[in-house]
Amino acid sequence: MAYHIKTSSVLSSSIGDVYYKSDNTWTDVYADRKVYATEDEALADKNTTVTKNGVTYTPKHWANATIVSE
Repeated sequence: MAYHIKTSSVLSSSIGDVYYKSDNTWTDVYADRKVYATEDEALADKNTTVTKNGVTYTPKHWANATIVSE
């Protein structure tokens, strides 16, 4: 089974869902999404955190993201 990560666009609600592409890039083109072989691989990317000025947090697009099985 394959998996991908999606979330609602943080730029505009009119865009709808966006899909994780890779290298911290998101796309609204379904065919350009990154496909994972296992849910654990997708979860590793979904659990991305950022540390800035000594504070570690999950960016909004990752916090609201979901892993979808195909």
